[in-house]
Formats: sequence, C-alpha cells, structure tokens
Amino acid sequence: MNSPQLDKCEKLGAHLSAPSRMLRDKNLVPLSRQHQHALALCVRLDRALQAGDVDGEAWSEEIRQIFALEVATHFAAEEKVVFPVAAAFPNLHPLVEDLLADHVNLRELFTRATATTLDVNSLRSFVDQLSSHIRKEERQLFEGLQQVMTPDEFSRVGKALEEVLADASTACILPNEATRLRPRT
Repeated sequence: MNSPQLDKCEKLGAHLSAPSRMLRDKNLVPLSRQHQHALALCVRLDRALQAGDVDGEAWSEEIRQIFALEVATHFAAEEKVVFPVAAAFPNLHPLVEDLLADHVNLRELFTRATATTLDVNSLRSFVDQLSSHIRKEERQLFEGLQQVMTPDEFSRVGKALEEVLADASTACILPNEATRLRPRT
C-alpha cells in the first residue's frame, strides 16, 4: 500500500516525464523512478531560481537529504551494475566514461551541499548538471542498452540492481515551504 507521500512523489514524477515518456525495460524502471524524483527536485529548484526566490539553506538541506536517501545508492548501482555492462559494448563505452565523469562532478556538488549552504550559482550548476546527466542516462544509455541487450542479459542486470538497491530508501522527500513547487511566472 502506497503512502500519501509516495503517491504525491509518483504523481509529480509521472507529470514531469509524461511528455517524453519512453518505453523502458522493466529491469531499468527502478533507476528511472529515481531519475524522476531527482528531476522533480530540479524542476522545483529551477522555478525558484527563475523567480529569484531561493533559500539556499533550505535547498542545500533538501539536496543533502536526497543524496543520503537515494542518490548515493543510485550512483553505486549504476557504477557497479549498469556501467560495466554498458562499457562492454564499444558504441556505449565513451558514453559510460562521460557518465562516470558526471558522477564525480555531481558528487562534488552533493558534498558541497553537505558541508555548507550552496549559493545561487552553485544551485544553478546543480540543476543544469543533474538534469543533463539524467537525460543522458535515459535517452542515450538506457535506450542504447535496450538496442543491444537480450532479455536474458536484462534479467541478470535487473537481479543485480535489485540486490544493490535493496538498501535504498523508499522514502520520498516532500518539499518544505521554501522548496515547494512554484507556479511559473
């Protein structure tokens, strides 16, 4: 049974992904759901930045929470399971190298959010880098894998992801007053 909090997050994630919905192999769906959560954060933060209504401390706290609850495990799952499989395909190897470099840069931003309050420029960089990274994974990596992998290979990936993601939180971070979704201006 879903909690009201989880229902809210899933509705927001579905709303954000609906216009460009791609068919996703069921074994990659857990990662895609986590991508939706992170994109929801990016949309809310982007709107706050556009409106000039940014509470750096509140946003840094939410970024710290999402990293601790979901992103750290998500990155580990990609790096332990998905990226090695993808790197074995010559046409995906350069993309994997690029995505690994993205993880390094994003971890730096998450670490900065943990250590201090991010300023407006750092928050803008965070939105740009995280949303670009997620779109690369969804549109290039996942689509590329679906073109070259067999159902049996995907099944093995799915089982491995299930093990790595077993400790991931299923909690959904609901925005506080300072980080809630704002209407476009």
